[in-house]
Amino acid sequence: MSEFDFDALVVGAGAVGLATAYALAKRGLSVVVVEKERAIGQGVSSRNSEVIHAGLYYPTGSRKARVCVEGRRLLYPFLDKHHVAYRKCGKLVVATTPAEIARLDAILEQALINGVEGMQRLTGDEARALEPGLKCEIALLSPESGVFDSHGYMAALEGEIEAAGGAVVTATPFEGATPLPGGGFTVRAGGESPTTLSVRRLVTAAGLGAQAVAASIEGFPADQIPARHFGKGVYFRLQGKAPFDHLIYPPPIAGALGTHYRKDLGGQGVFGPDLQFVETEDYSVDPAKAAEFATYIRRFWPDVPVDRLVPDYAGLRPKIHGPGEVQPDFRLDVEATHGIPGLVAMFGIESPGLTSSLAIGEEVSSLLP
Repeated sequence: MSEFDFDALVVGAGAVGLATAYALAKRGLSVVVVEKERAIGQGVSSRNSEVIHAGLYYPTGSRKARVCVEGRRLLYPFLDKHHVAYRKCGKLVVATTPAEIARLDAILEQALINGVEGMQRLTGDEARALEPGLKCEIALLSPESGVFDSHGYMAALEGEIEAAGGAVVTATPFEGATPLPGGGFTVRAGGESPTTLSVRRLVTAAGLGAQAVAASIEGFPADQIPARHFGKGVYFRLQGKAPFDHLIYPPPIAGALGTHYRKDLGGQGVFGPDLQFVETEDYSVDPAKAAEFATYIRRFWPDVPVDRLVPDYAGLRPKIHGPGEVQPDFRLDVEATHGIPGLVAMFGIESPGLTSSLAIGEEVSSLLP
């Protein structure tokens, strides 16, 4: 086929899908994004901490380490250019017992290997000079960390795509694709007005739906689709005055960064997420968990008032590892993995995917001819 409806189609209008479409549109390609929900950013991208990660934790040489640092460096100028709200508040990673000091030293070493700028090791007194009320033995200060308006960011990406002549089409679920003999794909899209499109390149950025989307692409090998696991995390909001200005993070837990604190852009304190592997898409928050949260928070804030912790929201992370398994790297699978030219399929894009999104988009663009 010599004529295609679009040069590229991206499945999923979350932060990573939109950032990928933006990167492709910057190349001068005609791009369409299809999204099953009725608005952009309604999946994983809408139920997170809205934290800008500096890139401290991720293993040397991993894709996560590289795209987190590169993505964060791209993100602040993008937010400035598009007048999207953010607060570069900095992060304190805290050792709440002497036994955790060695872990923080290892995190500091990893951050420096990863090229994170401005890292400082603080004594407990130095940390408390920044944040009275904080309990810690030592702390790491990451001045490049922050919080931002993720929906404003995604709206800015959508605007850039449309300004380049692309389209973001909501309420239009991806129903399958068939590779064409001479290259490219026939894509079937559903919704109120089902349609079939021909596209030269196909990118899947479907978050929790990544496995189902891959399985609906004809010829995609089933043994290359990783198992899907839902990592549920809930958040509690603190009524009243926020106790700290910096992000406060204890050392990471297995499979996640753990329950942390942030002051959101509205000035309120929020704690979470925890991590629980679940079998279904469950977004409920059990109010009784406030006592469990308070016990954890007292490690770094002894004065937390449990009666002021109220249920907020829950998110699900598209994990490709189960409980007790090693957390893998982001997967951007190309022809060498699945055997289909012109296709990039993403799996396991959880934290720090939001921070990394612009860099992931650039990498996907570089992987496609």
